[in-house]
Amino acid sequence: MTDSTTAANEARIKRLRFRAWHRGTREADYMIGGFFDAYHAKWSDAELTWFETMIEEEDVDIMGWALGTLSIPAEYQGPMMEAFCRLDYVDVRNGPTGFEGR
Repeated sequence: MTDSTTAANEARIKRLRFRAWHRGTREADYMIGGFFDAYHAKWSDAELTWFETMIEEEDVDIMGWALGTLSIPAEYQGPMMEAFCRLDYVDVRNGPTGFEGR
């Protein structure tokens, strides 16, 4: 990777982390931010793009998909959503990584 590619990727990760942890409700922060923190380091570019697209949806929809109260749209079905729906990454005891003092 070139320096400019690495810098662009780091900026992308920072934007995604911020957006994942600043949803508007504490519940959505833990669910979406926790998922990002737990898994993003191993994601491919396509998986990062999936996440970028998914987090543009409304929180009530995203949370409904994870909790099984809403049907998951076809464009979000697959291994990424399956991991998201497990909710095994949510740890409300420690709070958001890197955003202490909220």
